[in-house]
Amino acid sequence: MSLRLLFMVLLVVLGGCSTARRSEPVAPIVISEATWQRIDQDIENASSTSRETVRAYTRKAMERWREQVFQRTETDFIPWFTGYWTQQWLGVKVGWYKMSAKGETDTVVNRLAIYLQEQYHERVLDPVAKVTDPNVIMGDAVILYLQMLSAHLLEIQQQYSIPQDQFDQRLNLIPAITLAPPPARNASLYQIVHAEPVNRLPAYLALVEQVRSSNSGAGAGLSDAGISSVAKRASERLEAQIASRSVASAVAAAVGRVAGAVISVVSLGIGAMSNESDRPEAQAQMRKSLNAAFDKAWLGLMENETNGVMAGVNYISGQIAGGLAASVPVEPKSTEVFNPDTPGSGVE
Repeated sequence: MSLRLLFMVLLVVLGGCSTARRSEPVAPIVISEATWQRIDQDIENASSTSRETVRAYTRKAMERWREQVFQRTETDFIPWFTGYWTQQWLGVKVGWYKMSAKGETDTVVNRLAIYLQEQYHERVLDPVAKVTDPNVIMGDAVILYLQMLSAHLLEIQQQYSIPQDQFDQRLNLIPAITLAPPPARNASLYQIVHAEPVNRLPAYLALVEQVRSSNSGAGAGLSDAGISSVAKRASERLEAQIASRSVASAVAAAVGRVAGAVISVVSLGIGAMSNESDRPEAQAQMRKSLNAAFDKAWLGLMENETNGVMAGVNYISGQIAGGLAASVPVEPKSTEVFNPDTPGSGVE
């Protein structure tokens, strides 16, 4: 036999052995139901741990936001509101509101409150939001929660030595977001922790939109209660000022142009001096009203389950816990069937 023929035979033999080895089936790894239940419990614990860690982060972020709002309220809004020329302008607005309100006091107060709320957003909340925004904090909280949970899931998989495909399949059975229809607004735990980036996942975008639509933007509701009470007192005070200015104008018109001009200047100066003397008290009243409303609103932004800064995290964590609870099999209770032929049944 030639050397070349011997070499060809050797290649055929080796190829056959290799094919035989490749064709040998690999027995799948079977994970017991008890092990899966322990894994599910570990997943729920990991979700809870991640949520509480993120809660501490959001509290610190919201405390920074609160400090910034307090500072800007003190340095911008309160001095603006209690300033003399602002009070004069508000007096004009109240007078105009009264003329168009046809005697309805509530309408005057409500319109002034809306105007002051707009000013509060423009002078305080909107500038602060450029630096620290509760809506951004809410989104960052969800992303941080998912990053921490993903790391815990990897540890769980390695701890139990679960094959990757089986572990991924298990995660795919756990709901994380359920906002369908359409179906794209749903996402499993596997989908949401593997989405890169998560802010492109339709279900995540739907969740963020749901939270924000129930909150009307950063600091929504923050100024409403405080500004409304301030507006009520301001409206009453400005109405009294309008009445006194009306008397001065009537006297000025009666005595002639030159004397009237003098009276108008004097009344303007008296009004300015009166405003300056009342300013500390007015600032203290406004500070008290706004601080009380602010503390209440801040607590709501921290604790509200549906529109607070933890709303997204709480929603996903709740969905995971609910899905895991539903996946735990319930062993059927044993039921005894009466058989008259059974010995000792009492039937002869």
